[in-house]
Amino acid sequence: METRRIAVVAAGLSQPSSTRLLADRLASATVAALRERGVTAEVTVLEARDHAQDLVNHLLTGFPSPRLQSAIASITGADGLIAVTPIFSGSYSGLFKTFVDVLERDALDGVPVVVAATGGSARHSLALDHAMRPLFAYLRAATLPTGVFAATDDWGDPEEAGRLA
Repeated sequence: METRRIAVVAAGLSQPSSTRLLADRLASATVAALRERGVTAEVTVLEARDHAQDLVNHLLTGFPSPRLQSAIASITGADGLIAVTPIFSGSYSGLFKTFVDVLERDALDGVPVVVAATGGSARHSLALDHAMRPLFAYLRAATLPTGVFAATDDWGDPEEAGRLA
């Protein structure tokens, strides 16, 4: 049976976070969709907050720690990427951008990427098209046409939560 490696980057700042919850839902849906096609999936979830200090050190020194190098290898060796960030001030979080900044420019060349985000209101969903897509286009990733956004209301309202699922 064929196996695909899926990397998930969740850039939530709190623990637990709605960003991680959305990342987990997308990973589960991806695994299920692949299974329907007779493909197994190995999923690696990377919480950007767990690498925050190593990310800053890498930017300052140019050298990743072994732990950060392993995380980068999980992303660059993946067959697909699920990238999820909270939206602050109309764009992805600084922590998310820092994680992307340590990747080589061609690291995601042709890799399918699902962009997803969480935010306080539906207005923040524009960041998927105006911030995340250009970022991954610069990296020459194959960003999927449909992004996923979850506002605060999507988690509490049973009707909205059903639509999100």
